[in-house]
Amino acid sequence: MTEEKILLDHGSGGKVSHALFSDMILPLFENPELSKQDDGATLDIDGTKLAFSTDSYVVDPIFFPGGNIGDLAVNGTINDIAMCGAIPRFISVGLIIEEGLPVKTLKTILESMARAAQKAGVRIVTGDTKVVPQGKADKIFINTSGIGVIPPHTDVSGCNAVPGDKIIVSGTIADHGIAVLSSREGLQFDSNIQTDSAPLNKMVQSLVQSDCDVHVLRDPTRGGLGTTLNEIAAQSRVGMKIDELSLPIRGAVRGTCELLGFDPLYIANEGKLIAFVPERDAQKALEIIQQDEFGKEAMIIGDVTREDPGSVFLHTAIGGVRIIDMLTGDQLPRIC
Repeated sequence: MTEEKILLDHGSGGKVSHALFSDMILPLFENPELSKQDDGATLDIDGTKLAFSTDSYVVDPIFFPGGNIGDLAVNGTINDIAMCGAIPRFISVGLIIEEGLPVKTLKTILESMARAAQKAGVRIVTGDTKVVPQGKADKIFINTSGIGVIPPHTDVSGCNAVPGDKIIVSGTIADHGIAVLSSREGLQFDSNIQTDSAPLNKMVQSLVQSDCDVHVLRDPTRGGLGTTLNEIAAQSRVGMKIDELSLPIRGAVRGTCELLGFDPLYIANEGKLIAFVPERDAQKALEIIQQDEFGKEAMIIGDVTREDPGSVFLHTAIGGVRIIDMLTGDQLPRIC
């Protein structure tokens, strides 16, 4: 009998990742906070509601068009905290460095982390550094954890989507994954495709502080928009219908995906969010997002339905209907 082993697919954010979490991790650590399966844990400490999240970054290459592993790590944790409806305040940084990494490279990464934290208005307050022998890692891996404060009367969770909600995406999808792929494989494009890595906390704060009733926020990172919508559909036990013609995708990204056989719905994003709001608030929420520097290309892409709970359907550009399932396998490993 062959021993079962961990595969790259277990880190994809798709079906295999979710099976690892639901079959092994959750049963061992099960508790109310973890069982919600949101981007971060919502904690009540003596009447103060906090959001807490952690993430690790192993992207290859560590520098890519528009960013690097350092600002990616800071922005990623800021966004996970923000997707809980929280205002991010503090971040920790853990560095696992391979022996032989040039000091100049490390300094560049750290400087980009400092700039990203300053831009988002958060402080890096603690951390750890480990060095492993050459050949025992791949240049540098980074772990970041964050804490944020959830404003009173804010209740944002992947469990909160209800039939009638409109689904908003804050901008073009698949930019980050294609930018990393192009750098990794040395691909040259006529158009300059860059990562969308960005802090979304100010956008979220504007939404939460408005009178819009925000039900769900999520950033579609590993597994892309398609997988993230499936996660929310399962959490909330609702169906979803999205419109292919409403999906914001850059022409260069769409063309690259078609050329290489990738589906942009499953390509990672690092500076986009999905918001679920009641129909009555959808236009106002869209306008608030579009006023943010990182939300100018936001679009309403679909609706939450009562039919087919746990399923996501795409109305195609040619008038058909396609099931959007959770990602199987890993189109682009080590993308974040």
